[in-house]
Amino acid sequence: MSTAVMELGLEVSDVSGQKLERISSLDSDASIGQLVEGLLDRMRLPKNDVSGRPLTYHARLEREGRHLHASEKAADALQAGDRLVLQPNIDAGAA
Repeated sequence: MSTAVMELGLEVSDVSGQKLERISSLDSDASIGQLVEGLLDRMRLPKNDVSGRPLTYHARLEREGRHLHASEKAADALQAGDRLVLQPNIDAGAA
């Protein structure tokens, strides 16, 4: 059984805009969470904050101005030419 590949031309950046990745294709069964996890190492984004607490990243879809849910299927949420911004989840007041 073969997995379908989705052709995208997707651009992904970190919040600062200093780190940029282009994704030309993606497994159409992949979730947004899987996409984000795969990009963390590729983009060399920190996995912990300055206090050593683990960071959780969310993908913001600029076309719709919303955060994508980790469980959403990439094939359902993304279109060719989309731009995502990976943002760390910051818990205000967390001890």
